[in-house]
Amino acid sequence: MREMFIFAPLMRAHKQILNLAVPNIISNITVPLLGMADLAMMGHLATKEHLGAIALGTTIFNMIYMVFVFLRMSTSGFAAQSIGGGNPTESILILGRALLVSFSAAFVILILQVPLERLSFYILEASHSVEEYTRSYYRIRIWAAPATIAIFALNGWFIGMQNARIPMTIAIFINLVNILLNFVFVYYLGMDSNGVALGTVISQYAGLIMAMVFLFRRYGALLSLWSWKPMFEVDALFLFLKVNSHIFIRTIVLITSLSFFTAMSARMGDTVLAVNSILFQYFLLYSYFLDGFAYAAEALAGKYYGARQLGKLREIVKQLFVWGLGIALFFTLLYTGGNSWILRLLTGQEEVISRAGPYLFWVACIPLITFPAFLWDGIYIGVTASAPMRNAMFFSAALVYFPAYYLLHPLMGNHGLWLALMLFMLARSLSLSLMARRHIFTSR
Repeated sequence: MREMFIFAPLMRAHKQILNLAVPNIISNITVPLLGMADLAMMGHLATKEHLGAIALGTTIFNMIYMVFVFLRMSTSGFAAQSIGGGNPTESILILGRALLVSFSAAFVILILQVPLERLSFYILEASHSVEEYTRSYYRIRIWAAPATIAIFALNGWFIGMQNARIPMTIAIFINLVNILLNFVFVYYLGMDSNGVALGTVISQYAGLIMAMVFLFRRYGALLSLWSWKPMFEVDALFLFLKVNSHIFIRTIVLITSLSFFTAMSARMGDTVLAVNSILFQYFLLYSYFLDGFAYAAEALAGKYYGARQLGKLREIVKQLFVWGLGIALFFTLLYTGGNSWILRLLTGQEEVISRAGPYLFWVACIPLITFPAFLWDGIYIGVTASAPMRNAMFFSAALVYFPAYYLLHPLMGNHGLWLALMLFMLARSLSLSLMARRHIFTSR
């Protein structure tokens, strides 16, 4: 009986983590499944230009929307702290500020859609026919911006409120509606890539409506606490925007770093680009799982930090790292022992498979090197320590990643690029770990 009392808090901690992590993992997995469905529909049409338009158009919107991930992150951290601190009024005001920022950002995107279109096609080159189809796709899908960015804010708020099931349900609903509409628009109405774009727009607004239904039904009592004047309280709004600006800069540096990897791969030829792009999918697959625990870290770290329960914060961080290490070991063993069949699942081109062999070692290193950075990101977001998180990203990119590449690539070729990427990830893990005592486990 005594042992049950000893292990009860430990079991509760693991249950809290899994209740948040598992729905987020499911939500993450729905994203590539939808992309695969879109590409599969285009892949069975008579012309390949529509397939290229979907791929290029998806890349453009990934670039645009990845920048606004900061809104989900900061909203999650602030909401979790308000709940932990027993301040329900502040939690609903945080949602109001997040939606204000999201709709303002979407308004700017719609106003600047023409310059954004020109910039996108200046950066991404394609054949004339593919570019024309992509422009048409872009001009339809851009109108989903208000719904898409608002869903970022709402999902972040739901996670901060310790509810990951609602974002999971919304993600599944959006993707099912999207696939159904795409099927109707493409196969029955003959709209090709434009049909996929229209399906995305409608499904995003359908998801926003569902999110609002959940908000009013589940959190109706909180909505009665909301009012205009405190939402625009200068200090609170300034802090919200300040934290968002730090995460925004951190995200830009991360996008630049990963884009640099792709750009340098392209410089080494089409085969190396194909090899590195295929191998990078290993990292993305692993990230879908570990991101679920990072989201759990945002919610739980924010809750205990907001409640000023630093002992419980330390304990939940320990349990998060137990799960992170377990996931990392699993994927390391999977990538070490099963890399051949995974590679053949991703591509059937024998030249790419044979050229990828020497670089599979780097793929197996990724989980153990990166899992601390994933988890610390979630923890830092939860306690809204955004400035040190931004600084760690700057340090890792500017002082480690880029110098390492220019030093190692002339000596090691593509191995030098991969080693530089590993050093970048290791630098993030170590720098965030070293700063944790000061920025995570000390009340501000």
